[in-house]
Amino acid sequence: METVRIKTPLGIAEIIGDENGISKIAVTVDGIISESIPIVLQEAVNQLNDYFEGKRTEFDLKLNLIGTPFQRKVWKALTDIPFGKTKSYLEQAKIFGDVKAIRAVATANGRNPLWIVIPCHRVIGTDGSLTGYAGGLWRKKWLLEHENPTAQQSLF
Repeated sequence: METVRIKTPLGIAEIIGDENGISKIAVTVDGIISESIPIVLQEAVNQLNDYFEGKRTEFDLKLNLIGTPFQRKVWKALTDIPFGKTKSYLEQAKIFGDVKAIRAVATANGRNPLWIVIPCHRVIGTDGSLTGYAGGLWRKKWLLEHENPTAQQSLF
């Protein structure tokens, strides 16, 4: 496995993967930014940079997800939430046919190994509140605002 750390507006992103795909993208509060980028991680770095620059709304990366079959289903469902949109934890649980699965779905969201690429930040509380985000609620708020900026109102 190769690792690279890049600077983002939300902290240092650590990307881990190999020729089988990207296994992990996580935001860290510390760490040294990499001086070089392994070739197998170059596309992930490019796509993340494009996302932060507002040039990308979808990711097209080879992924190597490690998780249970249920977690993988939940993560797949997260990728179906369109850029700039949100879905509640309850709505997400209903996808699996059982509103009682809400805690299991929320737990799987919390174990998402691919920060931003699998957009768990797009899942919010039923009342619209920003709840549960491993990277910190301030990052979740930033990501949602980045994906759906409020248009400036005209003064006249």
